[in-house]
Amino acid sequence: MKNILLKKELFGGFVRQLLTQYKVAAPVKKGTKSFTFEYVNGADEICLDHVPTILPPKKYFLPQHETLLEYDTTDGQNMQAYVEMEPMVIVGVHSCDIAGIQCLNHVFMDRPKDYHYQARHDKILLIGYECLHKCDQFASCGLMNTHTPTGGYDLFMTDIGDYYYFDINTFAGEQMTSLFEGFQPVSAEAEKLLKKARTDKKKLFKNETDVNLGEIPSIFEWGFDSHVWDRTAEKCLSCGNCTNVCPTCYCFDVMDEAELNLNKGHRIRVWDSCQNESFALVAGGENFREKRAQRVRHRFFRKFKYPVDRYGKFFCTGCGRCSRQCMASINLKETISKLKSSWGEL
Repeated sequence: MKNILLKKELFGGFVRQLLTQYKVAAPVKKGTKSFTFEYVNGADEICLDHVPTILPPKKYFLPQHETLLEYDTTDGQNMQAYVEMEPMVIVGVHSCDIAGIQCLNHVFMDRPKDYHYQARHDKILLIGYECLHKCDQFASCGLMNTHTPTGGYDLFMTDIGDYYYFDINTFAGEQMTSLFEGFQPVSAEAEKLLKKARTDKKKLFKNETDVNLGEIPSIFEWGFDSHVWDRTAEKCLSCGNCTNVCPTCYCFDVMDEAELNLNKGHRIRVWDSCQNESFALVAGGENFREKRAQRVRHRFFRKFKYPVDRYGKFFCTGCGRCSRQCMASINLKETISKLKSSWGEL
């Protein structure tokens, strides 16, 4: 598969062709500063250069409310699995969000597989868009090394001036480009422009903290009893904003919703949060994380310790959403730095 170029003024035509075959979602501006992934009807609605959206594209792979099955006990115990999903393309996905989807793939496609997730995953195509400048002060993609794509997409766009450089990563991506005749082969000049763009980018995307990525496993190995968790919990409101906007948080609750006749109903799953006091409450009234500090610590360990032990992968993508949306102004980068500096104070 050869990479290709598209003149910027032809991007709208490409999107129109995609819309003949798929539903298309992309970042759309909301208000003066916010962006959300929404279904679009044309390229004029799309904001490729955007601060990370309020909710990540995770919401299409793992919806906030999802029907798992329908049941009808009128004539026996009849249950039918339910997946409502049309083929779609998500345009303008930043590399930090692509990294988040890769994390979810590890979780939901590990044994035992989640077939609802897989069914959605198989119907979603991703067109990434490369960040060539830092989005804001909350991001930590320099620390997490997620500012450069490492796969997980079908197509990936880079702005090189008058053209978008398209990296074709899958056969499905190649099929998308075949829908539009405006693409052209990559020239030697385009390759030089791409190389320069990424060289310039390396100068901008530096580590935003005094912590090196290689230090993090050790910091969390000894930091379980650090006073940092108590001090952070003094500010935390346990609102769950951080987990709701995180591209790699995947906790959910499952419940049945019956119709008034009690014969028919739905089984649904909804997003849940480990920051809720009731999350770790079990039968008998025992709560394994009753204290707020325990819940705060758990969230950080779910990003920097537990998935590293299981999957060999950090589950923080550096998008900055948790810090950006925190009503108590708890900053992830500052917390990690404080955890490092607390060495010897336990």
